[in-house]
Amino acid sequence: MILRQVRDTAEDAEAVRELSSAARAEPAAGPAAAAAPPWPAPLELARTRHLARTDPGGCWLAWTGGEAVGVVLSLRREGLWMPSLFAVRPSARGKGVGRLLLERAAAHARGCLRGMVCSSSAPAAARRYRLAGFTLHPAMRLSGRVDRAGLTDPGDIPVHPGNATHLHLLDSVDRRLRGSAHGPDHELMLGHFEELLVADALAGSGYCYRDGGSVRLLAATSKRIAARLLREALARVPEGVEARVEHLTAEQEWALDVGLEVGLTPETGGFIGVRGMRPPSPYLPSGAFL
Repeated sequence: MILRQVRDTAEDAEAVRELSSAARAEPAAGPAAAAAPPWPAPLELARTRHLARTDPGGCWLAWTGGEAVGVVLSLRREGLWMPSLFAVRPSARGKGVGRLLLERAAAHARGCLRGMVCSSSAPAAARRYRLAGFTLHPAMRLSGRVDRAGLTDPGDIPVHPGNATHLHLLDSVDRRLRGSAHGPDHELMLGHFEELLVADALAGSGYCYRDGGSVRLLAATSKRIAARLLREALARVPEGVEARVEHLTAEQEWALDVGLEVGLTPETGGFIGVRGMRPPSPYLPSGAFL
């Protein structure tokens, strides 16, 4: 078996996408993985190449017989280390591939005091992250058609579309909640998600990315602003499209309340893992960029 860093090439990006798809389709990956829709292919490919550029030491592929059998993508931002993708081909499981990959990626985390990860409920993934020192918090997701009658009066907090001029505000909110900015990841998300929503008032600040029916990432300095952003994002979900809000821990009851008000159905699925920190709140992480 050969372990090597993921390269910023179309070939490596496609190998990672195919491997991730194969691992996700395997029943042993668990019900949460089967229920989670895949990221759009352009975003998956762009995420791989982006992290290969920004964090080459955290991104590794395992090859056997000319076939990619395992991958880990991870990133570090201002002292916070985050595995973004961890997948092993079903035919290669139980052979130590996952352990070796995470050991290589963990070397990229040296000096980081904090860590965070979004994990499926697959036993192998949960075991590996727990052995890596993560505290695993059970997570929920909300899904369904938005009941427009449940979209209550938004109150006096204005929400407006955001763009690249708001990057300093976004990084400021990130640092307050999780101790580190997303930095270059925001530029990629701006280019691939449908819209960025921003709230900036005397009461505080926050932002939310929406892509179709999915809330991809939400961060705010208060639960009131977070709830306002979530309601606005759900109100913008196109008619007839199923809404999806993921990665809610027990600390995110404000999001559960909003989801129930607009008719979404809660389900359990996966974990949010943290080390050296509590789960950020009010905060809904991105599965790819945390």
